[in-house]
Amino acid sequence: MAKYEKKLDDDIRCPLEYGLAIFGGKWKSRIISVLSAAEKLRYSELRREMCNITDTVLAATLKDLIEVGIVERKSYDEIPPRVEYMLTQKGKSVVPILQNICQWSGVFYKDDVENEMLQCQRCDHNR
Repeated sequence: MAKYEKKLDDDIRCPLEYGLAIFGGKWKSRIISVLSAAEKLRYSELRREMCNITDTVLAATLKDLIEVGIVERKSYDEIPPRVEYMLTQKGKSVVPILQNICQWSGVFYKDDVENEMLQCQRCDHNR
């Protein structure tokens, strides 16, 4: 079995680099936005909301977000077992940043109504 490698580079010297490593990229920001809109979701619900993500990528990305304290995983001792994912306070603090990025992007991104992404509606960029 391969040893799990830490995802964050020990040589990060810039706060922007740290932030982008924590919540940047295609999947991390989408997961944060979806969890923000729903408060808590089971894995299958999250997978359905994410649409085009593979199980491998979703599981790995959730693991990364849990490791850095953005997402919390809560297991319930029930039959069948139930696991829910939700944003931590640290994760909730990222949401306004993502909303600001969405607002900025909306100003400069060419409008394309036919190809609008479903996840885009979740970040409340019009607030």
